[in-house]
Parts: sequence; structure tokens; C-alpha cells
Amino acid sequence: MRQLYDVIVVGAGSMGMSAGYELAKRGMRTLLIDAFDPPHDKGSHHGEPRLIRHAYGGGPTYVKLAIRADERWRELEEETGEKLLVRSGVLNVADPDVYKFGVRFGDAEDHGVRIEALDAEEIRHRWPGVRVPDRYRAMYEPDAGYLYSEKCVSAYRRLAKESGARILTDTFVTGIHAGAAFVTVSTKDVTYTASHVVLSAGAWYRSFASLIDAPIRAVRKVVGWFEPNGSAADGAYDAGTFPGFTFGDASGGYYGFPSIGGAGVKIGRHDGGIPWEPGEPFAPFGAYPDDEADLRLALETFLPAAAGKLMRGTACKYELTPDDDFLIDVHPEYPNIVLAGGFSGHGFKFASAIGELIADRIEYGRWGRDLSIFSFGRFAGQGHSRTGARTGT
Repeated sequence: MRQLYDVIVVGAGSMGMSAGYELAKRGMRTLLIDAFDPPHDKGSHHGEPRLIRHAYGGGPTYVKLAIRADERWRELEEETGEKLLVRSGVLNVADPDVYKFGVRFGDAEDHGVRIEALDAEEIRHRWPGVRVPDRYRAMYEPDAGYLYSEKCVSAYRRLAKESGARILTDTFVTGIHAGAAFVTVSTKDVTYTASHVVLSAGAWYRSFASLIDAPIRAVRKVVGWFEPNGSAADGAYDAGTFPGFTFGDASGGYYGFPSIGGAGVKIGRHDGGIPWEPGEPFAPFGAYPDDEADLRLALETFLPAAAGKLMRGTACKYELTPDDDFLIDVHPEYPNIVLAGGFSGHGFKFASAIGELIADRIEYGRWGRDLSIFSFGRFAGQGHSRTGARTGT
């Protein structure tokens, strides 16, 4: 049994669902297939919220993409009537012996992004719950904040369906076969055919190595929510008072969020992680002693009054490229297959803009902006590492 579509999206997480909505809205017969039922807790988009920043590491391509993504998130809010983006501000703190913000200040100024340079005394004055050594420095972005990731995916899913897309959940793709004019996508029971396919399989990208051998590896990551220490914290970490944050020093890079509605301060670690392969068991939070201990140590170091009782924890997946930059390109042999993967733990904020880019590429045959840093061809030399240029979500 075969069914014909204009576009099939394989993997309907944040990027795939955004693209599916954009494609269906433009009148294309669109099928989205996901191995689970998004939003779900098997990939990278669960656990709310995700940081959105604009003074970004990685150069002007990222800054311009972040600005466009912000515009698209606001449009999504207007279309759905839902609150998806909170402008809490984001405080980025670093040991200058490990990381300096210099280039990011210049890129931000060039693109009209508001930022402030802060020394340790000013950091402690504005946010008494933060403890940093005198030599540390910060870049504060007042217009940055966080997105409710699962609500965003749900919003795109609803709008995609209203625009005519078909969403096939709890369905594993068993094969993708490319041709010059059409691509077939097989599941256990049905084979679907389309003029174009979007491969946005997240941590399952290696499952399609026979189609595209991209050097994307998946790792297990954890995040935890901690209850501030009562009167010692005195509301210092509450949403509306405390910003989103990143901290970076020789021990690693961490990111987090204020306590939203009493949920606790959320913190995660951007670097590290335990390798995972599709089909392997996935260990839940708490399976390793370091799951809590590492996060707690970071809080004790930087936000000591937030290091109270662990309220909950969860494990998710990063899918990493060798250089931490994304893969957004067309297949080197089959331009009717669009590749979107390797978002390396910092991609969610861009999903609104990336969905738009994918739809532009399929509708018009062009990206509409320079995406050369995300090309598949760069993997021939394995790129260069920029670890530390970006911290967390």
C-alpha cells in the first residue's frame, strides 16, 4: 500500500513539527511521522523550559537566526493565544581564564542586541543569590529569556493539523529510499511516497546511516529541579526576580532557570554526557550517583541557597556534531532530501526559524540566507571544535 504526499517529515520533534506546520500552511500535502507521540520525553524537547538568547556564540549567522526565531515565536504566540516566551533576561557568567565574551559583544552591537557587561561586584549586587569570585565577568541580555518547549511543540502540532497535515505517531520508520523524483518512506505496514523528505530524526540520526552517514552522536544528559533553602533564599531565585543563567569555568558549563511556579531552580550541564545508541536501554535520572551530585555541586558553587532538596530530575538526549554546529543542508546526492540534525543541545530556540527555512528550501529551492556553516560538506574535514562558545540551551 502506497500513499503520496508532497513532503514527508521523518521525526516530528521541535524542528520537524515546526517544519511540518510551515509546509502544511503553504498548502503542501504533508505527512509527519514520529516514533513516539510528541511532545514526549524520549528526545530533546521535554522538561520545559529552554533558553532563548540573541547575543550568541558562533558568529553572525547564529545571531541573525536567533533574532528571526524570536520574531517567529512571537508570531506563534499571537496565532495561538498562548504564552510561550518569557523575557526573564539571561545572565551569562564565566571565568575569564576559561572563556571571554569579547566577540559576542561585537556581534550583538552589530545586530542591535541589547547587552550589558558586568563585573563580579555588580553581579552580586543585582542578584544576591549568586556567588562568584571577584575575577569573574558576565554578559547580561535583558531581552533574552526562556521558551516553554513542550507547549511550543504542542502549538505547532495543533496548527499543523488545522492546516491539513497528517501526523502519524508511535510509528518507526524502517527505511528511506531515495530517487531523483520521489522518495519512499517505509514503516512496518505502509510505504509512503513524496517529492521531498525532511530528515529531522534527532538522537536517532544514526539509524539512517545507510542513507546519510553524518557524524552525529547521541549522549544522555540530565537536568534537575532543586528547592531553594527557605528563608536563606527568600524568593531570590523566583521567576520574575531571577533570570535564566549560564555559568562556565574550568569544571564545565552549566545552564538553568529560575523557580517557575514553585517548581524549583532547574539546572543542567552542557558539556559531557554518556554515549547512547538507538536501540540501547536509556537510563533514567538517578541511575548514576553523579546525576544529582554534579548538578548539586554546581549550585553549591554558584547559587548556594538554591542547593536544597532535589524536587525532580529527568534524563534527555543531546545529538552532537563534532563542532557543535548544526546540520542543515540537502543530501549531497538527493536534493529532495533535506537534512536537519545535530542540534547539539542548543538548538531548540531556533526551531521556529529553522522550520521556516526548511519550508523555504522545499517551496522555492533555496534557503534564503547563508547557511554554509551548517553544511554537510564540512564534515569531510570534521570541522573545528568551538566547545565553550555556547553554553547549554
